Amino acid sequence: MNAPLRVDRLKSTCPHDCPSACSLEVEVIDGKTIGRVHGDPDQSYTAGVICAKVARYAERIHHPDRLLHPLIRKGPKGSGTFQRISWDEALAMTAERFLEAEKRYGAETVWPYYYAGTMGFVQRDGINRLRHVKKYSGFYSTICTNMAWSGFIAGTGRLAGVDPREMAKADVVVIWGTNPVSTQVNVMTHAMKARKERGAKIVVVDVYRTDTVKQADLGLVVKPGTDGALACAVMHVLFRDGYADRDYLNAYTDVPAELESHLQSRTPAWAAAITGLTVEEIEAFAKLVGEHKKTFFRLGYGFGRQRNGAVNMHAASCIPAVTGAWKHEGGGAFHNNGAIYHWRKSLIEGLDAKDPGVRMLDQSRIGAILTGEARALRRPDGSEGAPVTALLIQNTNPVNVAPDQTKVIEGFARDDLFTVVHEQFMTDTAKMADLVLPATMFMEHDDLYQGGGHQHIMLGLKLVDAPGECRSNHELITDLAGRLGAEHDGFAMTPREIIDWTLQKSGWGTLAELEVTNFRDVQPKFDEAHYLNGFAYGDRKFRFKPDWPNVPYASIGTMGPVDTMPSLPDHWAVTEEPDATYPFKLATSPARSYLNSSFAETPSSRKREGRPEVMINPADATRLGIEHGAKVQVGSPRGTVILHARVTDQTRPGTLIAEGLWANADHEGGRGINMLTGADAVAPFGGAAFHDNKVWIRKSPAA
Repeated sequence: MNAPLRVDRLKSTCPHDCPSACSLEVEVIDGKTIGRVHGDPDQSYTAGVICAKVARYAERIHHPDRLLHPLIRKGPKGSGTFQRISWDEALAMTAERFLEAEKRYGAETVWPYYYAGTMGFVQRDGINRLRHVKKYSGFYSTICTNMAWSGFIAGTGRLAGVDPREMAKADVVVIWGTNPVSTQVNVMTHAMKARKERGAKIVVVDVYRTDTVKQADLGLVVKPGTDGALACAVMHVLFRDGYADRDYLNAYTDVPAELESHLQSRTPAWAAAITGLTVEEIEAFAKLVGEHKKTFFRLGYGFGRQRNGAVNMHAASCIPAVTGAWKHEGGGAFHNNGAIYHWRKSLIEGLDAKDPGVRMLDQSRIGAILTGEARALRRPDGSEGAPVTALLIQNTNPVNVAPDQTKVIEGFARDDLFTVVHEQFMTDTAKMADLVLPATMFMEHDDLYQGGGHQHIMLGLKLVDAPGECRSNHELITDLAGRLGAEHDGFAMTPREIIDWTLQKSGWGTLAELEVTNFRDVQPKFDEAHYLNGFAYGDRKFRFKPDWPNVPYASIGTMGPVDTMPSLPDHWAVTEEPDATYPFKLATSPARSYLNSSFAETPSSRKREGRPEVMINPADATRLGIEHGAKVQVGSPRGTVILHARVTDQTRPGTLIAEGLWANADHEGGRGINMLTGADAVAPFGGAAFHDNKVWIRKSPAA
């Protein structure tokens, strides 16, 4: 009789681009393969609950289509025709081509390009150690957080808020600009606990009737880009009806009288005309917030992905400052906790070798960069920069993810561009590469994580061996450094040694201590988290009137129309508005079973999502003669894609929603949804306005 399989339940951390950063318990079968993945019940934010796609991670890590060996392109770029080679050959070719490019154009011609395919510090950020030592072009990360983070920091002065577990102690939970039923299940865990145990009301603000809106006591579906108007009208009512906490305002905020005067004309009727809500809905929201001081504002990323996103985020964050909700347990605001960790990442990133004179290239403008636009390539002093002729890409898929795909694909198709992609699957970007190198997944290497949506430091240590010839990001960077003549202490250390050094230098103990539980709760004390000792500006005041160009946000300088940003909370009318040619607004929202372009290859995710679709309101569909399921074309000033129509009252008239980031090849004609999105830099510090697109829609001629 065969011996029974041994199943160990081991600790780990989800590495994917999600604020939840869940603590995990992973079934490891006979030390070789992965079974079911569970949420760690001992970690108080995860609380034993994780999303379905990570629970089924075995189908991703053991997927038959995983890349297992180094490959060299044999067909035209984009053909997906490759031939197996050895690691030694691949590394030798990479080093040779990088050194040749550097000799011809200077080190800035090489651009290491990465992002959030893993959120682990060692494996994600170690690429910066190589670029700092070699003086390669820098990477300015703009694709996700710039508008939301700068908008929140504009008020508080710091990227941190109240303990997110306090949602469970609130009387009202406002979930604004995020769809946690689909994308951050832990938010719903704590919000629903408040409803069950306290009878708390849940308010959800979004641009379509998401699964989270369906769970709300009050669901507010606004026109895209109008959140600032809603926030202003709510504050108008709070002042008008005596709900403003004037003692708190005078003690903790900068210009309360000026704000109140400014808001006198921002009535519910004014906001209703802008947002598409009724006056009654706005009044009901304001009354709920005003009557319950313990209102928790959980502010997401979605409503920041507009050209006025930073202003919208700031306006929403101002509401709890008007009511004084920050004073109360279960009250205040939370967006991200990035400022609480005080990491020393000099060893991980090679910051001791950083040269501030090296140019930083904007991640979101990779299309303009690779097609040679002079403005996109310039140096810090304004001088003309060299073209990018060599790319090393880890943890991201720009040929699918980056905006303005027409330019992106044109740039990647250049014959003089040498591209190396280190990946887990043959993504759209890998298909455009000259070399494709097989990468490990998170259970196959060691790393260190932090929670964005909570307050834990976490480990994700190696649980199983990687298949085939997969190598970790750290291994690749270290091997390349030796061949490129790059020297740094970090290249001679193991990930465990780097983790231990980083923990100790950051004041978080040792690796051995962290291994005991696999996570550490580093939540600041109540007074600090609620800013009861003052906000993070010199005068300790919350800023209703931020100095936008000088908001304390880590940036390379102002970008976009900063000079026209409103000085006080307002509706800033700079979004891409519908017109006679493009009569609809399109938001490209996350899907429940995908995470950016990750999970788009796993069978259960694909089965649930079905096919690339666009949601359209029944009234619009009837007017245009579009039936449910019909093949349609959607066009913006930047391109056209083919989708299938989902006729549903989840969307407002005039608003279209395309959920999920499907591979380009899943779309007819190979054109993905980011053919429609723009790469123009958004104020104040750049970023991509993925949810701010004017479009037309019509039945496809082939339908």
